Amino acid sequence: MLKNVGSFDRAARIALGIGLLSLVFIGPQTWWGLVGLVPLITGLARFCPAYGIVGVNTCGLGSSGSDRDTSC
Repeated sequence: MLKNVGSFDRAARIALGIGLLSLVFIGPQTWWGLVGLVPLITGLARFCPAYGIVGVNTCGLGSSGSDRDTSC
């Protein structure tokens, strides 16, 4: 699978996902916290379908331009 989520972006997505998921168990205890699954899964998989559609790649900005860069 192609990777298009870089290290900083990945960490931010995972943190945001965990924060939103905590709303299901702590705080207002609302089911809207399940929205946190989206950034959490894209952060763990290092792939964002929305980035693929618009052509954004935050993984390996200094690389040789290969789409299958495994250094990310």
